[in-house]
Amino acid sequence: MILRRALACSRLSQRVALTSSVARWYTPTIYKPDGTTHTVKEELTPLTKHIRDTILATGPISIAQYMQLALTSPIGGYYTRGQVFGREGDFVTSPEISQMFGEVMAVWYVMHWEMLGRPAKTVFVELGPGRGTLMDDIMRAAKRFKPFYASIRGIHFVEKSPELRKLQHDKLGCDWNATITVSDKNDSGKTPLSSVSQHHGGLEVGWHDVLEQVAVDKDCVPLVMAHEFFDALPIYKFEKGENGKWNEILVDVADSNTTPVQPAGLAQLRGSLQSSSSMEDSSASHFKFVRARGITSNAAMVLRDQRFDSLFDKGDRVEVSPESARVMIQLADWISANNGMGLIIDYGADWTQGDTFRGIKNHQFANPLQSPGSMDLTADVDFSYLRFAANGKAKCYGPIEQGSFLHSMGIQARLQQLLQSTSDNKVQKDLVDCYRRLTDIHSMGRVYKVLAVLPNSSKGVPIPFAQPTAEDPDKPATNRS
Repeated sequence: MILRRALACSRLSQRVALTSSVARWYTPTIYKPDGTTHTVKEELTPLTKHIRDTILATGPISIAQYMQLALTSPIGGYYTRGQVFGREGDFVTSPEISQMFGEVMAVWYVMHWEMLGRPAKTVFVELGPGRGTLMDDIMRAAKRFKPFYASIRGIHFVEKSPELRKLQHDKLGCDWNATITVSDKNDSGKTPLSSVSQHHGGLEVGWHDVLEQVAVDKDCVPLVMAHEFFDALPIYKFEKGENGKWNEILVDVADSNTTPVQPAGLAQLRGSLQSSSSMEDSSASHFKFVRARGITSNAAMVLRDQRFDSLFDKGDRVEVSPESARVMIQLADWISANNGMGLIIDYGADWTQGDTFRGIKNHQFANPLQSPGSMDLTADVDFSYLRFAANGKAKCYGPIEQGSFLHSMGIQARLQQLLQSTSDNKVQKDLVDCYRRLTDIHSMGRVYKVLAVLPNSSKGVPIPFAQPTAEDPDKPATNRS
């Protein structure tokens, strides 16, 4: 017993000695946080500085203005970069996953060209064509249907980015150097508002900044495609306050004390702003979300429809894209006036949502306020809002889930054809993986939706849709049960 106690005392003495030798490395006081953090801020790029200086000069800006600057600014906007699509980019779209997607779309247009009575002249119009992969696949598949392909008089791309225009030129086999400018240059003096080139198959290909510039002959039927176009259009975000009024969610500099007390264009916001605590942490960012306690001009204009007041409770948030409505109205008018047809394919829901604004970088979701210009910015599409905008101007069918649409249009049969065309096990596995990714309900098959737009004068129901989706002008769809 005595021996064990002696050994224990010896070990304790050794521990104390060791502890004493290490203790000098520690501060002998209890740490009490002072409530501040010292996170290193991200790089102040020219675009970040431009956005910051804009806010410092005019006050907090809308999410819509922030999106426009971050995505399309000529001094570093995301879409002014070249490689943003595919495995090397930040995200992969359905056409980039497999040729089957574009081939199925070509079959849909051919079938409905037949339904329209085989018009002699058609023209394809694509909004937001990415790298041009989808249209290239559609054109390649369309050649198998000779009467249909013979009706095509040209292709029009609605695309602002000069870098993406170059990629589209290359994908369709056009000569960038031979492109003819057919309209004045835009404000930057670098990118033509409209330009025209020749596809390697002899088709005329045109590029335009906006849909308004697309000129189509009266006897030419437009075939419209908008794939992942509406999700990138600017949104405004609002939260219903305790007083029942809508408060706008704005973007401010991280140090909000440096912004003006009465920013131009907004109701006296400084001193009436509060941080939006439920937003994702942006401590490394130069920006943060704030909530206006007063009513901004945007809230007064965008939410002037009283339906928003009756359908949402205090604390509810809504994301609204007036630009999407404007484009949809124009698209619906145009399709009806020219007896055309259109498909809108995007991720979203058939109701109004409130918290879907996000960044996408390196194939992952990211804080949208960090490093503007380095990532795509997006929000889920509100298909009920698009239908409401088109109400009375054109017939809308759907939306239906992408997986259901592709299956109804025969993607499984096309998969079997491709599998039988190769004996390479790796190629076969890749084909099956791509098919599953496009159609599976746990992947793109459910989150992506398809909406068809046809003229009011159209007869019959487009395949594979049901009757046109009715719109109650007094009660649009929402996310409320």
